Amino acid sequence: MKIDWKKAIGLTAAVAMLVPLAACGGSSDGDGKSGASGTEDITLSVWAPQEDQAKDTNWLGQVEENFAKDHPEYNITWKNDVVSEGDASKQVSTDPSAAADVYMFASDQLGVLMDAKAIGQLGTDAEKQVKEQNGDLEVDSVTGTDGKLYGVPYTDNTWFMYYNKSKITEDEAKDFDTILSKAKVTFPLQNSWYINGFYDGLSLFGEKGNDADAGMVFPKDGADITSYLVDVVANPNFSNDDGASGLAAIKDGSADVLFSGTWSAADVKEALGDDYAATQLPTFTVNGEKKQMKSFAATKAVAYNPNAKNTKAAAQFAAYLGNTDSQKLHYEMRQIPPSDTSLSDLTTDDIAAKAQADTMANTAILQSGLAGMNDWWTPAETFGKALVNKEITKDNAAAKYQDWIDQTKGTIAE
Repeated sequence: MKIDWKKAIGLTAAVAMLVPLAACGGSSDGDGKSGASGTEDITLSVWAPQEDQAKDTNWLGQVEENFAKDHPEYNITWKNDVVSEGDASKQVSTDPSAAADVYMFASDQLGVLMDAKAIGQLGTDAEKQVKEQNGDLEVDSVTGTDGKLYGVPYTDNTWFMYYNKSKITEDEAKDFDTILSKAKVTFPLQNSWYINGFYDGLSLFGEKGNDADAGMVFPKDGADITSYLVDVVANPNFSNDDGASGLAAIKDGSADVLFSGTWSAADVKEALGDDYAATQLPTFTVNGEKKQMKSFAATKAVAYNPNAKNTKAAAQFAAYLGNTDSQKLHYEMRQIPPSDTSLSDLTTDDIAAKAQADTMANTAILQSGLAGMNDWWTPAETFGKALVNKEITKDNAAAKYQDWIDQTKGTIAE
């Protein structure tokens, strides 16, 4: 839902509600001066990915132009620089006072940004906007340990399943074991962002991913799942995706199923043509018990810097970048699927976007943004590589599983 600040409430009230009192550490006047016309001269610095600023896909520039038109009370000088969402926390936390006023970030960085006091809490109306636009998982992705919201999501970030529908039917695509029996499957098992997909019951820092005391809790039957994966790796229809080999196999026809995200959509669609299909993640069976494969889910979001000279304008623009109209424009210019549920009709014919939305809603767990997640990545990668290299066997599956848990400082569910 788009928030029309000037129509919804008076401008002064809107600005006050965008930034909570606790966040107003900077000068409320910013660096501007009011002229005779009543406009305020301000400067806003913005960090965004290169693709959003490129000549042919300058989404950022268009949104800045729209914002300026909708906010005639400001005479804005824009200072844009290239910083990707993935690099935001590193760049911002290095020196928050020198960082951009508004930036785009991956939600798993929230903990680092909060620790650096480099991300501003949303005000009442911006929080309302986020909750009206998004599902629970998206809202949780920008919720801090204090229960407050710290970003405006604009797209989801997860992985799902692409498949060749000439090899497996839509119904068969719901079950991994059936898929593996009928088609060539490639999966990045050594990748620590993917291997969790098989460990149904895994909990990382509580249901909302923001409870540090909850820690990492691994499924009780994880040793049995590990033994199951030993069989998967040994199956001649399975191949490990090293990050490039999976897509290459889809392209040359030596694989029929690929697990990836929307970033692979164009390539997979080109490779499979009329047989192109994608869906949420399938189930699989371990010792007669049905399990649900689940991906890590996160979002990409917009934040304002509480150290900005004009926190009010920065907070306004952050909310504006993530509003309905801006998300719609993002999809039209760059095919970035919106997280805004009111725009679902926009992607009706977009197979990958629908698969992503279904995965976020049904077959995903939140990727925590807490610093404790640092204990996950290397041990998970090491464990995955051991599976791929067949160093883990049915005989040592339980011991290796326990070693993995110990390395992450996790526990086993009771």
